[in-house]
Amino acid sequence: MTETPTVFTRIIRGELPGRFVWRDDSAVAFLSINPLQPGHTLVVPIAEIDHWIDLPAGLWAHLSEVSRSIAVTLAEVFQPVKVGMMLAGLEVAHCHVHLVPIRGVHDLDFANADPSPDPAALDAAAERIRSALRDRGFVEAVG
Repeated sequence: MTETPTVFTRIIRGELPGRFVWRDDSAVAFLSINPLQPGHTLVVPIAEIDHWIDLPAGLWAHLSEVSRSIAVTLAEVFQPVKVGMMLAGLEVAHCHVHLVPIRGVHDLDFANADPSPDPAALDAAAERIRSALRDRGFVEAVG
């Protein structure tokens, strides 16, 4: 019996659409389809591992560094008070780091997620992030 891949694995494989901003050999980053704020990005290991505490130490370190690089870029592009980082992992059984440009802790409340964001606004946000990553010298910026 074959295990069903997670929605993130399907996005990574290209079976479902995703607005990617980063791809390397072990991690990807793409915009959330239900963003808490403009620029809400998910950093996801390519390996389908459910809980972050089960990640090999080297992969966790890599995801942390990718998250930091993208967060610095989000801060530059969106000029928030902070870039929030959250690991909840309840909605998809595939480890993922939420990076959200925030003005306050209320901006991290999933009850406030946009259920139907404007596709053009998502595309524009993804391009702004990719462009800023490229300007910072990251060849991993994709799209």
